Amino acid sequence: MSRKVVLTGFGCVSGLGIGLAETWRKMAQGEGAIRPLLREAPPDHPARRIDGPAAWVDAEACRAALAAEDLRPMGQLDPLSLYALTAGLEAVEAAGLRGHASLERRTAILVGCGSGGNATIDQAFERLYARELAKVHPQTIPSSMISAPASHLALLLGCHGPTFVISSACASSAHALGEAMHMIRSGRVDVALAGGSEACLTLGSWVAWNSVGVMAEDTCRPFSQGRKGMVLGEGAAMVVLESEEHARARGAKVLGELAGYGCSSDAADMTAPDLHGITAAIRTAHEDAGVAPEEPALISTHGTGTRINDPVEAAALQAVYGPALPGHTVIATKSAHGHLIGATAAMEFVIGMEALARGVAPPVLNHLGVDPACDLPLALRPEPIDHRVLVSNSFAFGGLNAVLVGRIAP
Repeated sequence: MSRKVVLTGFGCVSGLGIGLAETWRKMAQGEGAIRPLLREAPPDHPARRIDGPAAWVDAEACRAALAAEDLRPMGQLDPLSLYALTAGLEAVEAAGLRGHASLERRTAILVGCGSGGNATIDQAFERLYARELAKVHPQTIPSSMISAPASHLALLLGCHGPTFVISSACASSAHALGEAMHMIRSGRVDVALAGGSEACLTLGSWVAWNSVGVMAEDTCRPFSQGRKGMVLGEGAAMVVLESEEHARARGAKVLGELAGYGCSSDAADMTAPDLHGITAAIRTAHEDAGVAPEEPALISTHGTGTRINDPVEAAALQAVYGPALPGHTVIATKSAHGHLIGATAAMEFVIGMEALARGVAPPVLNHLGVDPACDLPLALRPEPIDHRVLVSNSFAFGGLNAVLVGRIAP
């Protein structure tokens, strides 16, 4: 059995705003969410501060969006779950599935997360190590475990089907979407709510990421001259996927199709990208979708803005698409919403599908000029497009690559 998998609902939360409408409005206008973040250190710990560019979520706006929901059975919510619930509920309601009978047994929930509840973990460690207290909050484990967002979504929606988290660093939510597609294709479920969530703008996470040596001190400039690194963001994006038969039977509006999925492992280095692993994932995704590389497409790049990653991704695109590359349109949305780690692939996929539907490629922001090593057909301003295919790339630490191919009807 191999069933066509369609998309019927999107939801997202990031520094750009709460919901797809606000996100798209800012993306299409070339507005970014990256700005200076300063959280002062306590006087007795002067080194403990966050100071640099980031793109953070308005948590109070998320709580307002969920105000009508009874969240008490979930206990203490880390921002990781708060963001997932906000985006997931938007996607399910956009699809018209809230309360539908298929949610109980024939729906899967797959959430991609790069890390667990960082805020909850930081609070526990602060009590334990800084204040030398003997106990932490009793809900520290259920709130901070990496699987919490999937469980919380199941509680909110009343889903009893397969529910779990996939963690593969920056490819997490691409893997979640791709594996959800295969679950529907095979007939294991009729519906899946899949995507990702990340809440990594905490002191412990910030210090750890800065120690890697890949963070920019100014902003994210994918494929540009003068790029200095990545910028952390946070948020969530969720997608409702259904078999075409299920969606048609209930009269759902079909927004597009998840047509292809390719993944690979570099098996080469824990942080440096590998050209062969990347090209293998892109080619596999095209083959799975039955889309020729020559067909004009909107290519949503991983585009972190780091000195090492961007040239390797550019070389991979040139190797896969060759002389057909100028006929494609290339975007890099981390320049607007930052790097959402485990959630970033789903966010980029949602924005890319919305771009196809609207016929506009959102601009790559903060560009200072062409780097000869990254010479790509970038959309540097809002650009009209008539592409029907999206190729969305995600390449993670540990050499974990995942590429999604979306499509809209002509």
